Amino acid sequence: MEILSINSWWEGLSTLSKVYWMIAIPASVIFLIQIVMTFVGADSDGHMDATGDADASVDGDAGIGFQLISLKNFIGFFTIFGWVGIACIDSGLSTPLTITISFICGLLMMVIMATIFYFMGKLVESGNVVMASAVGKTGTVYLVVPANRKAAGKIQFQHQGFRTIDAMTDETEDIPTGAVIQVTAVINDDLVLVKKV
Repeated sequence: MEILSINSWWEGLSTLSKVYWMIAIPASVIFLIQIVMTFVGADSDGHMDATGDADASVDGDAGIGFQLISLKNFIGFFTIFGWVGIACIDSGLSTPLTITISFICGLLMMVIMATIFYFMGKLVESGNVVMASAVGKTGTVYLVVPANRKAAGKIQFQHQGFRTIDAMTDETEDIPTGAVIQVTAVINDDLVLVKKV
């Protein structure tokens, strides 16, 4: 009985109403699925595994830019476009006015969604390491640090996460593997000066 009433309701709709309903329902279902997936962290939009040099990948990461054209934004556009169009038809507006209003509302939805994702991207913590604040940190020698800055050894220490980095020393004797050291200066982002503690 209900199927017959749905069929009769569908048959009673104008062609424009049918088009809007055929856009609104699937777009809304996909939109709801996207929202759920976003909140449970299952969406993979824009996710790519880094390949090559990991440091280069982090250094080149400028965050999420303002992206008006994306799959999520298109789904948002068609969802709002469809429902606003249905509302306009039910309000008795003309076909040109219905299409214009629903199109503008869909575009507004795209802009709002792009803006939200843009500002969400700005909230992500920067992956850059500030080496200047490493002075005074202690750690251990991983590979022997040769005396009098002859060559670079390697040290490990905690600084914005666990780090292994090249190190030199002004000490007159080599600093052996396993020795406790302290960072006395930062030469550059990949090299520090250390002393034995």
